[in-house]
Amino acid sequence: MEAHVDKLVTWLQEQVHQAGMKGLIVGLSGGIDSAVIAYLIKRAFPNDSLSVILPCKSHAGDANDALKVVEGCGIKNMTIDLTEAHDAVFSRVEKGINTLGDWKEDTRQLGDANLRARLRMSTIYTVANNYRYLVVGTDNAAEWYTGYFTKFGDGGCDLLPLVHYTKRQVRELAITLGVPEDIIVKPPSAGLWEGQTDENEMGTTYDKIDDFLEGKEIPEQDRQIIERLHQRSEHKRNLAATPPKFSK
Repeated sequence: MEAHVDKLVTWLQEQVHQAGMKGLIVGLSGGIDSAVIAYLIKRAFPNDSLSVILPCKSHAGDANDALKVVEGCGIKNMTIDLTEAHDAVFSRVEKGINTLGDWKEDTRQLGDANLRARLRMSTIYTVANNYRYLVVGTDNAAEWYTGYFTKFGDGGCDLLPLVHYTKRQVRELAITLGVPEDIIVKPPSAGLWEGQTDENEMGTTYDKIDDFLEGKEIPEQDRQIIERLHQRSEHKRNLAATPPKFSK
């Protein structure tokens, strides 16, 4: 994996230079994917890389894990708490919809979670604008294929270095880069609500998704779940749909 690390670092440097920008920024969640990105961008731009921790009704342990990554790779870091901003926006949205009598309580949790992801994306881009940095996304191959990301949230970025790497390959990259072991073995979670884990929400496991992507046999039930997730999320992997150009 050291060869992959070197190639990814070179690719990141090339992307920044081609864009006429100065460096790279990542939102640091305390999970393995963002940790790997932090280590990579620190290698690519030792003096022009930045991580941002963005608590938003988050578990305190996530911020602590993110700080372990900061300490481990030495990346420059800032923390911006978005809890009050999220509360302000979400309450106004709820109030506005209620004026029409259309509020649906059963969609509240997902709307709340997606707003967190989109506020984080907007905040990261605002910080990136100050530094003239490109925003680096953290989605791996399993997340990209299944659409396990928020459209215009954590899916909103300039670069996706891990998009061709399965979750198990990301773990190998993490080991090679020296990411702290407790981050590597931590159960994957987007931290969107208490007790939330990626695998419980998807209904299958990363190992089965990785096996599927590698062309291995997996249980039929898991195959159907993965293919359904992929089909339902196709719009997330494309630019906004546009009509054909109509003739006069």
